[in-house]
Amino acid sequence: MEIRVLRYFLAVAREQSFSVAAERLYLSQPTLSRQLKELEDELGKPLFIRSNKGVTLTEEGMMLRKRAEEIIELVGKTEQEVRQSSENISGTVYIGAGETHAVKLIADTAHKLKTDYPEIQYSFYSADGTSVLERLDKGLLDFGLIFLQPDRSKYDSIEIPLHDVWGVLMRRDEPLAQKQTLTFEDISGLDLLIPRQPNHSTMLSDIITEKAPQAHIAAEYNLIYNASVMVREGMGSAITLDKLINVSGDSELCFRPFEPCMEAVCYFIWKRYSVFTKAAKAFLGQFKKDLQSYRN
Repeated sequence: MEIRVLRYFLAVAREQSFSVAAERLYLSQPTLSRQLKELEDELGKPLFIRSNKGVTLTEEGMMLRKRAEEIIELVGKTEQEVRQSSENISGTVYIGAGETHAVKLIADTAHKLKTDYPEIQYSFYSADGTSVLERLDKGLLDFGLIFLQPDRSKYDSIEIPLHDVWGVLMRRDEPLAQKQTLTFEDISGLDLLIPRQPNHSTMLSDIITEKAPQAHIAAEYNLIYNASVMVREGMGSAITLDKLINVSGDSELCFRPFEPCMEAVCYFIWKRYSVFTKAAKAFLGQFKKDLQSYRN
């Protein structure tokens, strides 16, 4: 299986057309068709459903597309790392993170490094902790920022001293918005939006079942901005972390923390025994210094 042919496969999957993909790739259509037929023969499975209306992927084709995208991304990352100058510290640092105010610390470190290493760039991947770990394990990320307790046998980690606080994002005209803090008993009976992340949603669902049995989970979300739009439109109130949505000034929304306080602990992690690029090594060194200064 050649990388070149995987690129051809992804082009057809993306365009859903052999002719359009061939044009994009500057190939003749017969050449492209032959290359992908050989790929199907090599794998022993059909990858495309061909019809007059275009091309769609078979179940095996959809599976290959996911893996091929990861392979091509990893190849690109590897090529970039190998081509980096042995003298200059440059290249891309790959970081995955969930939605957390702790991203501020990453941004602060990147800003400080810019003065000494202006050629360092950053690629940020936003997702839940499970997805971040998956990409970290596959070598697609250098670092991750997650709420999951890291497996010490697989990852090195630093606990972030800046903790997020759980609470409720709601409209200011809600009666409960008059309170400065909320208990789970207060939100019993409300329509709730909760984050769709394995560790968060399970924990919150258990607490809601126990302490707010009359509450109704109206929706799950994975991006708080989208949830904030739903809250603004009256779909419900969102359980979320603080400082992710601007609720200052004339905002229609407000954030009310839970009482007693519920904090979410975040970890900055990387694979044990990782061989870092010079750019990633420089970032990690500066990040550790910045965290030490923050603690002091």
